[in-house]
Amino acid sequence: MARRKSKRADAEAKKPQKKPAKKAESDEVEVEPEQEDISELLASSADMVVSTCMQMRSWENVLVITDPPTAEIGQALYEASSRISDRVLMVMMPSTSQHGDEPPAPVADLMRRQHIVLAPTRYSLTHTRATHTAARKESARIATMPGITLDIFTKGGMTADFAEVKRDITKVGGLLRKKRNVRVTSEAGTDVEFRIDPRKWKLEDNGILSRPKQVSNLPAGKVFIMPREGRMSGRIVIDGSWDSTLLDEPLVLHVEDGMISHIEGSSIADEVREQYEAAAERLGPKEQELLWTVAEFGFGMNPNARLIGNVLEDEKVRGTCYFAIGDNTNLGGSASVGIHVTGVLRNPKVMIDDFCVLHKGDLVV
Repeated sequence: MARRKSKRADAEAKKPQKKPAKKAESDEVEVEPEQEDISELLASSADMVVSTCMQMRSWENVLVITDPPTAEIGQALYEASSRISDRVLMVMMPSTSQHGDEPPAPVADLMRRQHIVLAPTRYSLTHTRATHTAARKESARIATMPGITLDIFTKGGMTADFAEVKRDITKVGGLLRKKRNVRVTSEAGTDVEFRIDPRKWKLEDNGILSRPKQVSNLPAGKVFIMPREGRMSGRIVIDGSWDSTLLDEPLVLHVEDGMISHIEGSSIADEVREQYEAAAERLGPKEQELLWTVAEFGFGMNPNARLIGNVLEDEKVRGTCYFAIGDNTNLGGSASVGIHVTGVLRNPKVMIDDFCVLHKGDLVV
């Protein structure tokens, strides 16, 4: 912050009885302690992302995709990447309108040409054709950070030991083999049952993206799967958070044959209806029938993550589980609906066949 003398100070200095002590040059820039601290934290987190999480190499092509709400984090990632590779690009794109919206075509084209894509953006690019194509067909490693804030980027789940998170997820993955029937209950009123294909558990959201075709959020730390389509029934009571909102009152989702049949709640229920009605307007009749698909189920594995009202971190909280509604094509499903929103449950009990994964918020490993 530049320090300049005011006119009043000049006038005071001219009075003979006032002989101010010699001061440093007025054009020297002083950095406020808080500003210095956040700059150091930003740089430290960005260095951790490129070195530990992405294991970036000097010859790799790197693309940083950001938008106005996340520009400061995008810049930090660009600078950290540039300290390793001289093949780094940063693109500032307009914010999309919801999770799952496709990025502009030029951005999607650039994604296909990279070894690494870092995407701190307001809304998620994870469940998009652009990400699927860049990773699955062109072998990019992609870290998405939807809704990332300075707080999330420098604290909480981002401070976890991701090597340890990876070991824990690998251990849990071994216990889930050959188990097909899931039941989730909670004291809040959840009671829902569904079937899964045990070969399709996703165990790579562990914070370490060292191999081609890997896609993960950062902060990372969850185990998840697509429920078998048409095979879920019961009631889901979302009592933690929905998307970017901590809930004061629960949101109740009634499920029949793998689809949300109706929802209950106060103002949040109205907001959810409006959110999905807006998404339906962009779809054809066939896609509209799949809009309310229960697309994903998972549970958190990050011991440092906090329930703060931001799905990026909320769904990673160890001891919680979550359901996502909408598009499941990124997990191999048929609901191509362009919206994918997550609700988090506090203190659930999760049984997979005879194995208790979570019990009242405690991870059983």
